[in-house]
Amino acid sequence: MTEIKIRDEYIKLCQLLKLAGLVESGAEAKEEILALKVKVNGTADERIRRKVYAGDVVEYGGESVKVVN
Repeated sequence: MTEIKIRDEYIKLCQLLKLAGLVESGAEAKEEILALKVKVNGTADERIRRKVYAGDVVEYGGESVKVVN
């Protein structure tokens, strides 16, 4: 599991996917989120701007990313 460190209280889900290198662009992130291919803490969510906080785990394409601060 990869850890991504954030300096703010939260990061938007689409931004996290780009920061972690799981997608190439914001447009790709949006498509994958809307297709329910991205899970946050084990649950698919179609909110592109969902706030992801330290301790949350995002799963996509067989990869897991834990947010830390």
